[in-house]
Amino acid sequence: MSYLALGTKGRVQWPFSGTLSVSTHMLRATLHQNHEEVDSDGIRLRGLGFSRLDGFSDVVFGFALTLIVVSLEVPKSFEELHRLWAAFLPFAVTFLLLMLIWYEHFTFFRRFGLHDAGTIWLNGLLLFVVLFYVYPLKFLFLTAFGGAATLNSWQQYRELVLLFAGGQATLYFLIGGLYANALRQRVRLALTPAETFVTRAACLEEVGTGCVGLLVCLLVAVLPRHHASWALLVFMLIAPLRTLTGRYSRRVSKRMGTAG
Repeated sequence: MSYLALGTKGRVQWPFSGTLSVSTHMLRATLHQNHEEVDSDGIRLRGLGFSRLDGFSDVVFGFALTLIVVSLEVPKSFEELHRLWAAFLPFAVTFLLLMLIWYEHFTFFRRFGLHDAGTIWLNGLLLFVVLFYVYPLKFLFLTAFGGAATLNSWQQYRELVLLFAGGQATLYFLIGGLYANALRQRVRLALTPAETFVTRAACLEEVGTGCVGLLVCLLVAVLPRHHASWALLVFMLIAPLRTLTGRYSRRVSKRMGTAG
């Protein structure tokens, strides 16, 4: 039996190629049906496909995670295992914070699927900051949990906190910039009034989260040495701030969707 056949114009054809094409199309359709078309905030998901920008971004996030890994070598003694275990908690906290940034990034591109020049440049800046941010992030939590990292002076501690808080603020300002860019294109995206409200609220939420980081930078810079360490507690405002704004945004968007 021949496995190849010549088409009507002399091109080589595989048997059942039409069947395979139809099956692939059906599989993609099924996968898209398994995703909800509207997220919990009422925004229609316009970016369910996987683009080159998504792939590039995930590679960079994956590389950033390898930079915070505890060790690439299997411990050869109990002492090495003990040191590895001591670094586990700082690694877990650092991993969690990076995952939160990745989730915000994932949510935006799943909602809008934008690939315009503004989005590409803002995304590139975001990824650049992520790669730099992992170093002060890991160092800070290694120091906080008694890891191998050490600080020799108050000046070093203040500079480390400024790098950490400034990096956090920059990341969330850039995510807010992505939402502002999407809001600017609301006509092309055909955003409904409810979607426009949620997008604007998300932009303000990301900028507000970044402002918390700026506030920490300001407090560390101006407070006396024996009080400056308490400035890090300001980060605890982020969780209630985002929870309250998220609930308010969903409630208003549902009301607007019902009225529409």
